[in-house]
Amino acid sequence: MEHEHQNLWTHAAEHFQNALSDSWAKALASFQNIHPAASGAPDKLAAANLQFSQEKLQELQQQYLKEAAELMAQGAKLQAPVAADKRFSSAAWASNPVAAFTAALYLLNSRTLLGLTEALEADAKTRNRLRFAVEQGLAAAAPSNFLAFNAEAQQKAIETQGESIAKGLQNLLHDVQQGHVSMTDESLFTVGKNVATTEGAVVFENELFQLIEYKPLTAKVFERPFLLVPPCINKYYILDLQPENSLVRYAVAQGHRTFVVSWRNPDASLATKTWDDYIEHAVIQAIAVTSDIAGKVGTDGAINALGFCVGGTLLTTAMAVLAARGEKPVASATLLTTLLDFQDTGILDVFIDEAFVQFREKEMGQGGLMKGRDLASTFSFLRPNDLVWNYVVGNYLKGETPPPFDLLYWNSDATNLPGPFYAWYLRNTYLENNLVQAGAATVCGEKIDLGLLDLPVYIYGSREDHIVPIGGAYASTQVLPGKKRFVMGASGHIAGVINPPAKNKRSHWIRADGTLPASHEAWLQGATEHPGSWWTDWSNWLQAQAGTQIAAPKRYGRGKYKAGMPAPGNYVLAKA
Repeated sequence: MEHEHQNLWTHAAEHFQNALSDSWAKALASFQNIHPAASGAPDKLAAANLQFSQEKLQELQQQYLKEAAELMAQGAKLQAPVAADKRFSSAAWASNPVAAFTAALYLLNSRTLLGLTEALEADAKTRNRLRFAVEQGLAAAAPSNFLAFNAEAQQKAIETQGESIAKGLQNLLHDVQQGHVSMTDESLFTVGKNVATTEGAVVFENELFQLIEYKPLTAKVFERPFLLVPPCINKYYILDLQPENSLVRYAVAQGHRTFVVSWRNPDASLATKTWDDYIEHAVIQAIAVTSDIAGKVGTDGAINALGFCVGGTLLTTAMAVLAARGEKPVASATLLTTLLDFQDTGILDVFIDEAFVQFREKEMGQGGLMKGRDLASTFSFLRPNDLVWNYVVGNYLKGETPPPFDLLYWNSDATNLPGPFYAWYLRNTYLENNLVQAGAATVCGEKIDLGLLDLPVYIYGSREDHIVPIGGAYASTQVLPGKKRFVMGASGHIAGVINPPAKNKRSHWIRADGTLPASHEAWLQGATEHPGSWWTDWSNWLQAQAGTQIAAPKRYGRGKYKAGMPAPGNYVLAKA
């Protein structure tokens, strides 16, 4: 039997080696006839004659032929050649020669195709788009995604006598019904019961948002209130997951009288709302109500504010509108993973060009909704192996239930965006980068000039952020004129931000001399790594902006602003 097995491999090897040159030629020919379409959508490919560096091409071809021949020569003796890739790292792959060979061949082909994108003689955007398209195809085509090739899933099916397959089918049907792939066991979470649980009450609402005030946890509070503006592209409770990792609760525990904007999940009634509406009737309104409730006790009525991601862009735009009107109601601002200068937008740049933006403007610029599920899928496919195929394999091929994880539950709780808001945002930020050009953008009837914002600002960026690249976050230091402090944290867009001190996880970097050179790379050369969360550094900074301490209020709101329904309110409960 072993002799027959080896003969099969020998015959296959001969056939494989004879076909290598022909396969290379066909692959190159097909590759030369694709490029990202002019629409700006990287998943759509159109015919074109792409040019390659002949030197790089020859080197890549020689390397491919050499490695492929070596791989085939190993044949049935191949074991664990791909342990570095977690998709193929289990013992089941190593103990199955056919599976190990399939995985190794897949990775060789992946390296080669990605190498072809680097050999392409084209502008950086075209190369990035083509690389993105190739990466998406490769992620989908991985042998780990198919039961016929996944040795680990096959082994589990045998061990469970088919139960894992039955469970996988149940998981698939469940996810089809709910409309998205489960990243966590969503049945274990309920908003207001075990996420978004910090005690508070709604003290104001209009058609766009509810304003939540939180109950003090200290006998005294700082006189200057603190308003948090989360991204409207997601629900606010990323800032208030569970007590041990809630930034809201942490701020309250530090003695800040804390307010949060809870965005309404737009439906058809909000389908014509614009960027101006969100600035004038949401962020500026929230600033005014927060100031009115706190009153002018020992200060000028100004507040401290924080914006996270798109919330930071909205907050900064609102402050610029108010500054143009001669008003400066915000005493200090914190910007977390926020883009103001959209020159460095990372992988999201592959989606943006004039044709793509015009398409969105025609589709929904005058009305309509950008569906939350579509947005969520887009962001997930920025990291397809981790945020898509990992769960396809676990849920459906292995029949596993993903473990409970509050952050991933929040990530699956999608929100819509009004079409006109979305279209304006695309053109004026990602495409034309108007916010950092004084007078280029008009919002609420005012010319935007960020040079008027001379307030103290704390700017945070995450080192591995794929949505707001660290260089893009740092760029705000070169745009805002006031006194600034920049801190970099480890990890990504969400995990880097939601990093409570008690966990003692990850590091953050600070430049002791406080200087802010022109680039993040230059800043990093003089920065020092500090273990643990950046929250404590930020808390010390915020306390210095918060004024003296006064007796904590005994009730929510003030005057006409009465306590309504308890936190988290009901806007946050609406599903997309």
